[in-house]
Amino acid sequence: MPFARMARRCAGAALLSCLAVLSLTPVEARADTILVMGDSLSAAYGIDPQAGWVNLLKQRLGDEHEVVNASISGETTSGGSGRLPDILRQYHPDIVLLELGGNDGLRGLSPQQMQVNLAKMIERSQEKGAEVLLLGIEVPPNYGPAYTQAFREVFTQLASEHDVPLVPFLLEGVDLDGMLQSDGIHPTAEAQPIILENVWPKLEPMLSPSDEEK
Repeated sequence: MPFARMARRCAGAALLSCLAVLSLTPVEARADTILVMGDSLSAAYGIDPQAGWVNLLKQRLGDEHEVVNASISGETTSGGSGRLPDILRQYHPDIVLLELGGNDGLRGLSPQQMQVNLAKMIERSQEKGAEVLLLGIEVPPNYGPAYTQAFREVFTQLASEHDVPLVPFLLEGVDLDGMLQSDGIHPTAEAQPIILENVWPKLEPMLSPSDEEK
């Protein structure tokens, strides 16, 4: 057999062997990157950061998914909207949890402008290929019933218009003795598992299945 022909046959056999090996190698699922854009409610204000609900989420997910907490105490929807593009470029999240608006409400800022800011954040996240979970919040009735109602409707309208899942009230059930700090606003460490359980039913269906679940 001419040497050149034999060399081609050997190379072909080697290629087939490599392809056979590759076909038997399992492809690992890429873990989701979950970005939390929030304010003090997600930044574990006034408590041990390890006790915050976002860290509890990290513990629940283990190594299957990466959780990035970009929450800042005192953040407004305007500030979050301004920060988001750089954060999206840096982390390329698969899922974005938006927990903003509480400080807008406490300051009596326009619900209409808040809606514009949050809509922009949803759209930017979706443009980058991320799914969005909207975490709703309510405000004290300091500014009257009309403001309170308009504020609440921002979240339901956004969820409907952008077809994103919504946790209607992040702090549902966090109104018992010992669940709020002395300021009457920020949840205690004891409240953090409740907050996580409010988020989990909406978040879990969005997660990519792990290898064990396939």
